Amino acid sequence: MNHGPLPDVDGGSAAAASLELTILMPCLDEAETLAACIRMARAYLSASGVRGEVLVADNGSTDGSQRIAEREGARVVDVAQRGYGAALAAGIGAARGRYVVMGDADASYDFSRLDAFLDALRAGSDLVIGNRFRGGIAPGAMPFLHRYLGNPVLSFLGRLFYGVQVRDFHCGLRGFNRDRIAALGLVAPGMEFASEMVVKASLAGCRISEVPTTLRPDGRSRPPHLRTWRDGWRHLRFLLVHSPRWLFLLPGSVLVAVGGAAMAVIGVRSVSIGALNLDVHTLSYAGAAIVLGVQMLLFAVLTTSMGIRHGWLPADGRGRGLLSAFTLERCLVAAALMFLAGIAMSLHAVYLWAARDFGVLDPSATMRWVIPSVTLMGVGGQVGLAAFFLEALRLPDAPR
Repeated sequence: MNHGPLPDVDGGSAAAASLELTILMPCLDEAETLAACIRMARAYLSASGVRGEVLVADNGSTDGSQRIAEREGARVVDVAQRGYGAALAAGIGAARGRYVVMGDADASYDFSRLDAFLDALRAGSDLVIGNRFRGGIAPGAMPFLHRYLGNPVLSFLGRLFYGVQVRDFHCGLRGFNRDRIAALGLVAPGMEFASEMVVKASLAGCRISEVPTTLRPDGRSRPPHLRTWRDGWRHLRFLLVHSPRWLFLLPGSVLVAVGGAAMAVIGVRSVSIGALNLDVHTLSYAGAAIVLGVQMLLFAVLTTSMGIRHGWLPADGRGRGLLSAFTLERCLVAAALMFLAGIAMSLHAVYLWAARDFGVLDPSATMRWVIPSVTLMGVGGQVGLAAFFLEALRLPDAPR
């Protein structure tokens, strides 16, 4: 439900469709700081001559934040679903401006200095993220763990996984083209919404830029809503799940390559490196590495298929080319060949056993056949079952 008319700076409800900028603030019990934030935002609109509005997405405040927002001339949209991401998603849906600049309503960001964001948006950027490390972080504004561990590590992983050249992945002050971001279908209800916006914008080919911004200590007397370890894990989980390449494909490839090389060498004879002797015991670990690595590679294929189907991974030529190569028939032929090769090696091990009248065996000889045979049969079974799973994912959705 929306409350109140548009602020005076937008020229009235009749001109709502021509608004250039919505300044969006998610809010949950921000009575101490909300008025100051709205005043800064309205002052910016008046001083810059930008046709805009101030929109507060209230997430169920019980301290009178809604009345404060209306009194200060902001428009309020009530958001029943709790969560930072839920509030922002509803606010984006209700925004009337071509561009949206979002920021926390805790007085930690300066809403009176938004020119850099608007200039970058006007120049063609789809998403503009503030960089607090370049703009300046006031003493006490960011906890030690966030400043020197959480934010740098998560930002590095974001750049590594998605190629986004953003140094401050989780800055809460950011601007974007409303239609471009709305089309991404952002759904994360919690703090990981910030990561989802950058990740999906990158995957969709949006133009992303970064501008310096400042961060001040917030003006609240209560603890922040952010929880360091819980929300940090939610961000990391999101980055990993949406990158099958880094979560499954690359680690799986390394395991298969290392395990395969070890099995190829130690399967022929033991290897001595100085005083270290690698024999059939090491061979068993090589087999386990191959089995786990193949499972990760199959997960990469399955996750990519699901991601493309459900729209959170781009349906580019590379992804579709990878999936098209994994037909059910090809995978079943490959699985059958591996399984049969494993059975053949097992039969040879039985032959060696029979040659000793089924008595005591020499493990250093027999296990060189048993371990590779078990590995091949296990991998063959994995590939065959995964092929049917992938085929099930390709089935069209039934009408509802």
